[in-house]
Amino acid sequence: MHFTKMQGLGNDYLYVYGEVPENIAALSQKLSDRHFGAGADGMIYISPSGIADFKMRIFNADGSEAMMCGNGIRCVGKYVYDKGYTDKTNLKIDTLSGVKLLRLQVSGGKVKSVSVSMGKAETHPEQTLTINGKSITYTPVSVGNPHAVFFVENVEAVPPESLGPIIEHHPDFPGGVNVEFVEVRSETELRMRVWERGSGVTMACGTGSCASAAAAVQKKYCRHGKPLSVELDGGTLEIKVESDGSVTMTGPAEFVYEGETI
Repeated sequence: MHFTKMQGLGNDYLYVYGEVPENIAALSQKLSDRHFGAGADGMIYISPSGIADFKMRIFNADGSEAMMCGNGIRCVGKYVYDKGYTDKTNLKIDTLSGVKLLRLQVSGGKVKSVSVSMGKAETHPEQTLTINGKSITYTPVSVGNPHAVFFVENVEAVPPESLGPIIEHHPDFPGGVNVEFVEVRSETELRMRVWERGSGVTMACGTGSCASAAAAVQKKYCRHGKPLSVELDGGTLEIKVESDGSVTMTGPAEFVYEGETI
């Protein structure tokens, strides 16, 4: 099987053009292992679609299927354009959370960055969670997948590797949840660290950045219609939240290497 490793701000996946095999859960677990496999946050399959230009399916490092991946979908745009599957610079990609619109920024015949219309972020009133006997407040947000956004004073002091799995598997989230810890640095700057459902700590999360920006706007830390810089461990994304809740995400996508496995 041929695969292409790609990354968006360090959020890395193994990309395959073709139909999803029956053993995908075990395959994603095996190949995603960073010591005994190729090493990735999961696998993404790309195939033709009857309702869009292409279809993407996302499988986490633990074998579970994800509904959406913001960094992953940008890499899908670069993959299909740079590899010659399309010459369009405006694409529709079918995902489990609906059809997403991509705008490719091309230079020298290669995609340099991708803007994604992520649809509307659904923000909800703050809720309280009890962790280790302490009550903490978070903002629930859906961006096609569930997020719990926690605003903190110093994000570098928060250990996502220990708090993340506790929150993801908390009884309040029977289906699990993506967890974001966010520090507001200014009206246009956020710093975020993430624990992704099914993958753990990752260097970047596109949907998490959108959820964090939407929550910051809801709490009036930031403003509608103004580009926000969301700094992640792997780099920075630009997020814009409109007054109707629609979110646009812009960021890079890069090839890492091509590989084959038996």
